[in-house]
Amino acid sequence: MMNTPPTARHAASWKTRGQWVWSEYSVVVAFVVIVLIASMVNSHFASVVNFTNILRQVSIIGIISLGMTVVMLSGGIDLSVGAVLALLGALAVSVLNATQSVLIALMVALIAGAAVGSLNGLMVTKGKIPSFIATLGMMASARSIVLYFAEGGSLSGKAESYTTIANTEWLGLALPVYIFLLMTFLVYILMHKTRFGRYVYAIGSNEKAALLSTIRVNKVKMGVYMLCSTFVAVAALVESSRLNSISSASSGLSYELDAIAAVIIGGTRMSGGRGKIIGTFFGVLILGVLNNMLNLMNISPYLQGLVKGLIIIAAVLLQKKEQQ
Repeated sequence: MMNTPPTARHAASWKTRGQWVWSEYSVVVAFVVIVLIASMVNSHFASVVNFTNILRQVSIIGIISLGMTVVMLSGGIDLSVGAVLALLGALAVSVLNATQSVLIALMVALIAGAAVGSLNGLMVTKGKIPSFIATLGMMASARSIVLYFAEGGSLSGKAESYTTIANTEWLGLALPVYIFLLMTFLVYILMHKTRFGRYVYAIGSNEKAALLSTIRVNKVKMGVYMLCSTFVAVAALVESSRLNSISSASSGLSYELDAIAAVIIGGTRMSGGRGKIIGTFFGVLILGVLNNMLNLMNISPYLQGLVKGLIIIAAVLLQKKEQQ
Protein backbone atom coordinates (compact mmCIF):
# COMPACT_ATOMS: atom_id res chain seq x y z
CA MET A 1 0.00 0.00 0.00
CA MET A 2 1.36 3.39 -1.01
CA ASN A 3 1.81 5.96 1.73
CA THR A 4 0.16 9.34 1.30
CA PRO A 5 2.79 12.09 0.88
CA PRO A 6 3.15 14.35 3.95
CA THR A 7 2.28 17.44 1.91
CA ALA A 8 -0.98 15.83 0.75
CA ARG A 9 -1.87 14.80 4.31
CA HIS A 10 -1.08 18.32 5.52
CA ALA A 11 -3.28 19.87 2.82
CA ALA A 12 -6.12 17.46 3.61
CA SER A 13 -5.80 18.30 7.31
CA TRP A 14 -6.06 22.04 6.64
CA LYS A 15 -9.02 21.45 4.35
CA THR A 16 -10.79 19.44 7.05
CA ARG A 17 -10.08 22.12 9.65
CA GLY A 18 -11.34 24.83 7.29
CA GLN A 19 -14.55 22.92 6.67
CA TRP A 20 -15.04 22.44 10.43
CA VAL A 21 -14.45 26.14 11.16
CA TRP A 22 -16.90 27.16 8.42
CA SER A 23 -19.48 24.63 9.58
CA GLU A 24 -19.30 25.65 13.24
CA TYR A 25 -18.48 29.37 13.05
CA SER A 26 -19.61 30.52 9.59
CA VAL A 27 -22.01 33.05 11.15
CA VAL A 28 -19.11 34.66 13.07
CA VAL A 29 -17.03 34.84 9.91
CA ALA A 30 -19.99 36.34 8.03
CA PHE A 31 -20.49 38.92 10.79
CA VAL A 32 -16.84 40.02 10.66
CA VAL A 33 -16.92 40.26 6.86
CA ILE A 34 -20.13 42.33 6.88
CA VAL A 35 -18.72 44.67 9.55
CA LEU A 36 -15.55 45.18 7.51
CA ILE A 37 -17.54 45.90 4.35
CA ALA A 38 -19.85 48.31 6.18
CA SER A 39 -16.82 50.11 7.67
CA MET A 40 -15.34 50.58 4.21
CA VAL A 41 -18.62 51.68 2.64
CA ASN A 42 -19.38 54.34 5.27
CA SER A 43 -16.87 56.00 7.57
CA HIS A 44 -19.55 56.75 10.19
CA PHE A 45 -20.30 53.06 10.70
CA ALA A 46 -17.21 52.15 12.74
CA SER A 47 -17.95 54.50 15.62
CA VAL A 48 -18.66 53.56 19.22
CA VAL A 49 -21.90 55.54 19.18
CA ASN A 50 -23.12 53.68 16.10
CA PHE A 51 -22.26 50.27 17.53
CA THR A 52 -24.08 51.04 20.78
CA ASN A 53 -27.10 52.20 18.77
CA ILE A 54 -27.09 48.92 16.84
CA LEU A 55 -27.02 46.94 20.10
CA ARG A 56 -29.91 48.98 21.47
CA GLN A 57 -31.93 48.54 18.27
CA VAL A 58 -31.50 44.75 18.10
CA SER A 59 -32.08 44.04 21.80
CA ILE A 60 -35.85 43.50 21.51
CA ILE A 61 -35.62 41.25 18.44
CA GLY A 62 -32.66 39.54 20.09
CA ILE A 63 -34.67 38.62 23.19
CA ILE A 64 -37.48 37.23 21.02
CA SER A 65 -34.98 35.36 18.82
CA LEU A 66 -33.59 33.49 21.83
CA GLY A 67 -37.02 32.02 22.56
CA MET A 68 -37.60 31.36 18.86
CA THR A 69 -34.31 29.43 18.73
CA VAL A 70 -35.46 27.05 21.47
CA VAL A 71 -38.77 26.46 19.66
CA MET A 72 -37.08 25.83 16.32
CA LEU A 73 -34.51 23.51 17.88
CA SER A 74 -37.45 21.37 19.03
CA GLY A 75 -38.70 21.18 15.45
CA GLY A 76 -41.48 23.77 15.83
CA ILE A 77 -42.02 27.43 15.05
CA ASP A 78 -43.86 30.32 16.70
CA LEU A 79 -45.47 32.84 14.35
CA SER A 80 -47.39 34.59 17.13
CA VAL A 81 -44.48 36.41 18.80
CA GLY A 82 -45.12 39.83 17.20
CA ALA A 83 -48.84 39.95 17.90
CA VAL A 84 -48.37 38.51 21.39
CA LEU A 85 -45.80 41.25 22.10
CA ALA A 86 -48.40 43.91 21.26
CA LEU A 87 -51.01 42.16 23.42
CA LEU A 88 -48.71 41.73 26.43
CA GLY A 89 -47.41 45.28 26.08
CA ALA A 90 -50.96 46.62 26.10
CA LEU A 91 -51.76 44.46 29.13
CA ALA A 92 -48.70 45.75 31.01
CA VAL A 93 -49.57 49.39 30.28
CA SER A 94 -53.20 48.84 31.32
CA VAL A 95 -52.21 47.18 34.60
CA LEU A 96 -49.68 49.95 35.21
CA ASN A 97 -52.34 52.61 34.77
CA ALA A 98 -54.75 50.78 37.05
CA THR A 99 -52.31 50.04 39.87
CA GLN A 100 -49.52 52.63 39.41
CA SER A 101 -47.14 49.78 40.26
CA VAL A 102 -44.36 48.90 37.84
CA LEU A 103 -43.67 45.64 39.70
CA ILE A 104 -47.27 44.43 39.37
CA ALA A 105 -47.28 45.32 35.66
CA LEU A 106 -44.07 43.33 35.17
CA MET A 107 -45.40 40.28 37.00
CA VAL A 108 -48.75 40.29 35.19
CA ALA A 109 -47.04 40.53 31.79
CA LEU A 110 -44.65 37.66 32.55
CA ILE A 111 -47.45 35.43 33.89
CA ALA A 112 -49.65 36.25 30.91
CA GLY A 113 -46.74 35.45 28.58
CA ALA A 114 -46.30 32.02 30.16
CA ALA A 115 -50.07 31.47 29.86
CA VAL A 116 -50.05 32.29 26.14
CA GLY A 117 -47.13 29.91 25.68
CA SER A 118 -49.01 27.16 27.50
CA LEU A 119 -51.94 27.63 25.11
CA ASN A 120 -49.61 27.29 22.14
CA GLY A 121 -48.05 24.24 23.75
CA LEU A 122 -51.42 22.61 24.42
CA MET A 123 -52.52 23.11 20.83
CA VAL A 124 -49.31 21.52 19.58
CA THR A 125 -49.08 18.65 22.07
CA LYS A 126 -52.64 17.72 23.05
CA GLY A 127 -54.42 19.10 20.00
CA LYS A 128 -51.82 17.63 17.62
CA ILE A 129 -52.01 20.82 15.56
CA PRO A 130 -48.87 21.66 13.57
CA SER A 131 -47.01 24.50 15.26
CA PHE A 132 -47.23 26.62 12.11
CA ILE A 133 -51.04 26.50 12.16
CA ALA A 134 -51.44 26.73 15.94
CA THR A 135 -49.27 29.82 16.30
CA LEU A 136 -50.71 31.37 13.15
CA GLY A 137 -54.11 31.18 14.83
CA MET A 138 -52.66 32.66 18.00
CA MET A 139 -51.11 35.48 15.98
CA ALA A 140 -54.45 36.42 14.41
CA SER A 141 -56.27 36.12 17.75
CA ALA A 142 -53.76 38.17 19.76
CA ARG A 143 -53.64 40.97 17.21
CA SER A 144 -57.43 41.07 16.99
CA ILE A 145 -57.82 41.24 20.79
CA VAL A 146 -55.34 44.09 21.23
CA LEU A 147 -56.86 46.04 18.32
CA TYR A 148 -60.32 45.68 19.88
CA PHE A 149 -59.09 46.54 23.36
CA ALA A 150 -57.24 49.68 22.17
CA GLU A 151 -59.85 50.51 19.51
CA GLY A 152 -57.16 50.36 16.85
CA GLY A 153 -55.05 53.04 18.53
CA SER A 154 -52.33 53.25 21.16
CA LEU A 155 -52.26 52.86 24.92
CA SER A 156 -50.10 55.22 26.95
CA GLY A 157 -48.75 54.70 30.45
CA LYS A 158 -49.40 57.17 33.26
CA ALA A 159 -46.36 56.31 35.37
CA GLU A 160 -43.13 57.93 34.17
CA SER A 161 -41.03 55.53 36.25
CA TYR A 162 -41.98 52.78 33.79
CA THR A 163 -39.74 54.35 31.13
CA THR A 164 -36.62 53.57 33.16
CA ILE A 165 -36.74 49.94 31.96
CA ALA A 166 -35.79 50.84 28.39
CA ASN A 167 -34.08 54.20 28.84
CA THR A 168 -31.66 53.62 31.73
CA GLU A 169 -28.00 53.58 30.68
CA TRP A 170 -24.95 52.19 32.43
CA LEU A 171 -21.39 52.45 31.10
CA GLY A 172 -22.70 53.77 27.82
CA LEU A 173 -25.10 50.89 27.14
CA ALA A 174 -28.87 50.89 27.56
CA LEU A 175 -30.46 48.50 30.04
CA PRO A 176 -32.18 46.44 27.26
CA VAL A 177 -28.73 45.57 25.91
CA TYR A 178 -27.71 44.14 29.29
CA ILE A 179 -31.01 42.23 29.45
CA PHE A 180 -30.33 40.76 26.01
CA LEU A 181 -26.76 39.77 26.92
CA LEU A 182 -27.84 38.24 30.24
CA MET A 183 -30.65 36.26 28.64
CA THR A 184 -28.28 35.04 25.92
CA PHE A 185 -25.95 33.69 28.60
CA LEU A 186 -28.78 32.05 30.54
CA VAL A 187 -30.30 30.40 27.47
CA TYR A 188 -26.84 29.19 26.43
CA ILE A 189 -26.46 27.50 29.81
CA LEU A 190 -30.00 26.08 29.58
CA MET A 191 -29.56 24.61 26.12
CA HIS A 192 -25.97 23.38 26.33
CA LYS A 193 -25.48 22.48 29.98
CA THR A 194 -28.81 21.07 31.21
CA ARG A 195 -30.96 17.99 30.67
CA PHE A 196 -33.81 20.14 29.31
CA GLY A 197 -31.53 21.43 26.55
CA ARG A 198 -30.42 17.92 25.61
CA TYR A 199 -34.04 16.82 25.45
CA VAL A 200 -34.95 19.72 23.15
CA TYR A 201 -32.15 18.77 20.76
CA ALA A 202 -33.19 15.12 20.90
CA ILE A 203 -36.83 15.93 20.10
CA GLY A 204 -35.82 18.17 17.22
CA SER A 205 -33.49 15.52 15.79
CA ASN A 206 -35.88 12.58 16.04
CA GLU A 207 -39.09 12.85 18.04
CA LYS A 208 -39.94 9.15 17.77
CA ALA A 209 -36.52 8.16 19.05
CA ALA A 210 -36.93 10.65 21.89
CA LEU A 211 -40.24 9.01 22.85
CA LEU A 212 -38.62 5.57 22.81
CA SER A 213 -35.89 6.98 25.05
CA THR A 214 -38.58 7.73 27.68
CA ILE A 215 -38.27 11.50 27.19
CA ARG A 216 -41.53 13.23 28.14
CA VAL A 217 -41.86 14.92 24.79
CA ASN A 218 -45.13 16.75 25.44
CA LYS A 219 -43.87 18.16 28.72
CA VAL A 220 -40.67 19.43 27.09
CA LYS A 221 -42.62 20.99 24.22
CA MET A 222 -44.90 22.76 26.68
CA GLY A 223 -41.83 24.17 28.37
CA VAL A 224 -40.40 25.28 25.04
CA TYR A 225 -43.47 27.33 24.05
CA MET A 226 -43.91 28.76 27.54
CA LEU A 227 -40.27 29.84 27.55
CA CYS A 228 -40.64 31.52 24.16
CA SER A 229 -43.74 33.50 25.13
CA THR A 230 -42.19 34.49 28.46
CA PHE A 231 -39.28 35.94 26.52
CA VAL A 232 -41.80 37.76 24.35
CA ALA A 233 -43.26 39.22 27.56
CA VAL A 234 -39.81 40.57 28.50
CA ALA A 235 -39.49 42.09 25.01
CA ALA A 236 -42.99 43.58 25.35
CA LEU A 237 -42.02 45.27 28.62
CA VAL A 238 -38.94 46.78 26.99
CA GLU A 239 -40.90 47.87 23.91
CA SER A 240 -43.75 49.46 25.85
CA SER A 241 -41.46 51.20 28.34
CA ARG A 242 -39.33 52.81 25.63
CA LEU A 243 -42.00 55.42 24.83
CA ASN A 244 -44.32 54.54 27.73
CA SER A 245 -46.89 53.39 25.18
CA ILE A 246 -47.83 50.53 22.86
CA SER A 247 -49.50 50.62 19.44
CA SER A 248 -52.13 47.97 18.82
CA ALA A 249 -51.54 48.12 15.06
CA SER A 250 -47.79 48.53 14.58
CA SER A 251 -46.07 47.23 17.73
CA GLY A 252 -44.50 43.85 17.07
CA LEU A 253 -45.43 43.94 13.39
CA SER A 254 -43.30 41.43 11.44
CA TYR A 255 -41.13 40.74 14.48
CA GLU A 256 -41.66 37.02 13.90
CA LEU A 257 -39.98 37.34 10.48
CA ASP A 258 -36.99 39.17 11.97
CA ALA A 259 -36.66 36.57 14.72
CA ILE A 260 -36.90 33.64 12.31
CA ALA A 261 -34.37 35.31 10.01
CA ALA A 262 -31.91 35.79 12.90
CA VAL A 263 -32.30 32.16 14.01
CA ILE A 264 -31.83 30.76 10.50
CA ILE A 265 -28.87 33.03 9.77
CA GLY A 266 -27.40 31.78 13.04
CA GLY A 267 -27.39 28.24 11.68
CA THR A 268 -30.41 26.65 13.34
CA ARG A 269 -32.11 24.17 11.01
CA MET A 270 -35.76 24.63 10.16
CA SER A 271 -36.30 20.94 10.83
CA GLY A 272 -34.83 21.25 14.33
CA GLY A 273 -32.18 19.36 16.24
CA ARG A 274 -29.21 21.45 15.21
CA GLY A 275 -28.20 24.99 16.05
CA LYS A 276 -26.48 27.12 18.66
CA ILE A 277 -27.53 30.03 20.84
CA ILE A 278 -24.30 31.85 20.03
CA GLY A 279 -25.24 31.49 16.35
CA THR A 280 -28.54 33.25 16.98
CA PHE A 281 -26.71 36.00 18.87
CA PHE A 282 -24.53 36.74 15.86
CA GLY A 283 -27.50 36.30 13.52
CA VAL A 284 -29.26 39.11 15.40
CA LEU A 285 -26.15 41.29 15.14
CA ILE A 286 -25.88 40.61 11.39
CA LEU A 287 -29.46 41.78 10.86
CA GLY A 288 -28.78 44.88 12.95
CA VAL A 289 -25.60 45.71 11.03
CA LEU A 290 -27.34 45.22 7.68
CA ASN A 291 -30.26 47.45 8.64
CA ASN A 292 -27.87 50.09 9.95
CA MET A 293 -25.72 49.92 6.82
CA LEU A 294 -28.75 50.31 4.56
CA ASN A 295 -29.89 53.33 6.57
CA LEU A 296 -26.45 54.95 6.40
CA MET A 297 -26.44 54.39 2.63
CA ASN A 298 -29.86 56.11 2.38
CA ILE A 299 -31.43 53.03 0.86
CA SER A 300 -35.22 52.99 1.11
CA PRO A 301 -36.51 51.20 4.25
CA TYR A 302 -39.07 49.51 2.03
CA LEU A 303 -36.25 47.47 0.48
CA GLN A 304 -34.95 46.16 3.80
CA GLY A 305 -37.56 43.41 3.78
CA LEU A 306 -36.19 42.29 0.40
CA VAL A 307 -32.70 42.03 1.85
CA LYS A 308 -33.95 39.96 4.80
CA GLY A 309 -35.90 37.69 2.48
CA LEU A 310 -32.87 37.06 0.28
CA ILE A 311 -30.73 36.35 3.34
CA ILE A 312 -33.25 33.81 4.68
CA ILE A 313 -33.38 32.03 1.31
CA ALA A 314 -29.58 31.99 1.03
CA ALA A 315 -29.20 30.65 4.59
CA VAL A 316 -31.69 27.83 3.98
CA LEU A 317 -29.98 26.92 0.69
CA LEU A 318 -26.62 26.72 2.49
CA GLN A 319 -28.18 24.48 5.15
CA LYS A 320 -29.55 22.14 2.49
CA LYS A 321 -26.15 22.02 0.80
CA GLU A 322 -24.50 21.04 4.09
CA GLN A 323 -27.03 18.24 4.63
CA GLN A 324 -26.37 16.69 1.23
